Amino acid sequence: MSGQRVAWIGLGNIGRGMTSNIAQKGPQKGPLLLHNRSIARATAHAAALAPNAEAVDLPTALSAELIFICVGDDTALDAVVSNILSQPTDLSNKTFIDCSTVHPDTSRKTEKAFAARGADFVACPVFGAPNMADAGQLIVVPAGKRSAIEKVRPFFDGVVAKKTLDLSAGSGADIDVGRAGMLKVLGNTFILNTVGVLAESLCAAEASGLGVEPFKEWLGLFAPGPFANYAERMDSGDYYKREEPLFAVDLARKDLRHAAAVAGEGGLRMRNVEVTDSLLQEVKAERGEKGDLAAVYGAVRKGAGMKFENE
Repeated sequence: MSGQRVAWIGLGNIGRGMTSNIAQKGPQKGPLLLHNRSIARATAHAAALAPNAEAVDLPTALSAELIFICVGDDTALDAVVSNILSQPTDLSNKTFIDCSTVHPDTSRKTEKAFAARGADFVACPVFGAPNMADAGQLIVVPAGKRSAIEKVRPFFDGVVAKKTLDLSAGSGADIDVGRAGMLKVLGNTFILNTVGVLAESLCAAEASGLGVEPFKEWLGLFAPGPFANYAERMDSGDYYKREEPLFAVDLARKDLRHAAAVAGEGGLRMRNVEVTDSLLQEVKAERGEKGDLAAVYGAVRKGAGMKFENE
């Protein structure tokens, strides 16, 4: 359904890319309304997208019919939702679309809170690095009422996404919003664990005398794409040189905890998650909250008696 007013709350790395594509290619009515805890960030981003976007306060953002939310974790989402629900705005004609990565139970709780005010809710986490968000090449994973998903579908394929994995497709029924979070945290866990294995392989290539270049060349041929990019970031030293993380250590550990909790409900212990989390703990100790996922390479190096930095 096009021609509706659209607002966006939260402007992290992924959110900036998604809002850029919505502002430029989306079928919304009027400028995209941007709201963020940091007013300066929203103002600067809106200025870069002018006249297709406008920085606004929360009450103005809630004047839109479709309202996207994309924040870092469950606590941040709870705070945003509480703030929204504290407003006197009539929410009965609104649809909220949450693109955050949160525990499935957080999505269920959020849907229930909005439903009590007459609003629809779609859990819609996304897969992809910031550069994929910039290029409109994310994978979006919506779950919820099919009628609500249809309202926001025009903003997916060809706008922010290369593919929509609609968890309600073919079901003929409304879907538990928690299913989106299940897929997201398990998918992220696969990525996180694989990056940890990659870090160990690069260190082993160096320690064995093979060298990282042949391994990187093989990886580029065998599995081109994100993991080859991670290998380059590790080898180039980007993992310790950058000021702002692409995948912050605290967010990565949060995803692992959620995945372990989801698996634990089914009686499964995810041992690889425990290994990856131990590496991320080393990253946190070395780099603090600005530590990046790729810095597990430094953690593996340190464990092997090398320097954290590959200078």
